[in-house]
Amino acid sequence: MTASPQRVAIVGAGAVGSWIGGKLAQAGLDVTLIDAWPEHVTAMQSAGLTLTEPGSARCVPVKALHIGQVQSLYRTPIDIAFICVKLYDTDWATTLIAPYLARSGYVVTLQNGLIEERIASIVGWGRTVGCIGGGLSLAMIGPGHVDRARQSRNSGHKTFHVGEVHGRITPRVRSVTAMLEHVDGAQPITNLWGMRWTKLVANCMTSALCGVSGLQMRELFADPAGQKIMTQLAGEAIATGAALGFLIEDVFGVAPAQWVAAAAGEAGARAQASAALQNQTQGLGATASSGTAQDIGKKRRTEVDYMNGYVAARALEAGTQAPTHAAMAMLVRNVEAGIVTPGRQAMNCLPDA
Repeated sequence: MTASPQRVAIVGAGAVGSWIGGKLAQAGLDVTLIDAWPEHVTAMQSAGLTLTEPGSARCVPVKALHIGQVQSLYRTPIDIAFICVKLYDTDWATTLIAPYLARSGYVVTLQNGLIEERIASIVGWGRTVGCIGGGLSLAMIGPGHVDRARQSRNSGHKTFHVGEVHGRITPRVRSVTAMLEHVDGAQPITNLWGMRWTKLVANCMTSALCGVSGLQMRELFADPAGQKIMTQLAGEAIATGAALGFLIEDVFGVAPAQWVAAAAGEAGARAQASAALQNQTQGLGATASSGTAQDIGKKRRTEVDYMNGYVAARALEAGTQAPTHAAMAMLVRNVEAGIVTPGRQAMNCLPDA
């Protein structure tokens, strides 16, 4: 007997969710995108999803539901639900899809931060699979339209890393990995928690700083003042993660110990860190910006409390120091409140900027 095709749901069809859902639909998978933005859902239902990247534009027909229409899934339960919402929306989004999971269905945490515990508290550890995505450089252009500032790099750099919370490579990890190969390079991993913290380090170095500085990502990576702040953020986050017991991997191609040394002022390590950051400009579109920058530009709530604010809180727990993260979290909150205007001058609010 031939197995039935797996039914996939993308809960949160923002830039990341729409891109992944669109690419999976383009590959012929049974995918349903779920979102709370009425105009976006209507656009996908009526005209499909437009995916653009350097040198390519394609309109893909997709199935889409507003969150008020999710109850229609009761006849066709979901085998794999990717959670792609903002971190502060994790609880309700997971609760929304949980009743519509098939008996053997599970949730994949395609978000930033160490979010698996929150999802497992709703669906159980046995139904929770981790997935880390990096280097997508996506932005919503408008309802039904997502743009990627980088070209796909399938088979070279791995964009997606899929792992179980217990570290073993299971059939479902291999299944999700194969599925995501339709989007970009993907691989199974055994060090989910360490890679989660590694990705958190990279996000905390770049996302909020891009938002408060007013610089595009390519400008930020090449900016000496920005590089100095990013290096300090890296050193603090890595020291905190190591104190908490995470097995941290290379960040932007540089070993964790080198980032800590660079943050402490060691000249050779600083030069290595600067070169690694400068190298990130390659293949990055001139208009690429971070998620925090996009949220600030659209006057939406940011995820800083789950990123820099989270590192600062864990540093207190670990007995380490993360003053730059604490200051960054406060700076972003002040930008959200309209107290500080994004721009180069805002970087002066950070320690040793």
